[in-house]
Amino acid sequence: MRIFMVLLFIAFPVLSFADPGLPLVVVQDTAGGGKNYSLTLQILALMTVLTLLPSLLLMMTSFTRIIVVMSILRQALGTAQTPSNQVLVGLSLFLTLFIMAPVFDQAYTTAYQPYEAEQISGEEALKRLKVPFQKFMLAQTREDDIGLFAR
Repeated sequence: MRIFMVLLFIAFPVLSFADPGLPLVVVQDTAGGGKNYSLTLQILALMTVLTLLPSLLLMMTSFTRIIVVMSILRQALGTAQTPSNQVLVGLSLFLTLFIMAPVFDQAYTTAYQPYEAEQISGEEALKRLKVPFQKFMLAQTREDDIGLFAR
């Protein structure tokens, strides 16, 4: 087997001089004062966001409130397993997207579109993205509850 590998590298030297691949971490400054990240870092950021997306759905939207109300309603009707949990989660997800559509639209128009058109930097896009969700979450909580956790 070793002889075969040596003969393979002698016969095809291109294989031994192949490109090592993508650079791991490259951050370049752009002309507008922003930063340009390598594809590896962009993929890492995307995978991180996709991993945290279910927990963000539970924490930042009305999904939890809706699924709790649906479960209590199912118990009140006296049907222990009808509709199934999968149906309740699907209905809750649909209602959550319906309720959150104005927030998503505002975040899209104020943060993503200018970022995509390269009018603002990534940091500025994240700052703008945070504002609609903050307003929504603060509108759904009471000041007494926030004060209780802030102490």
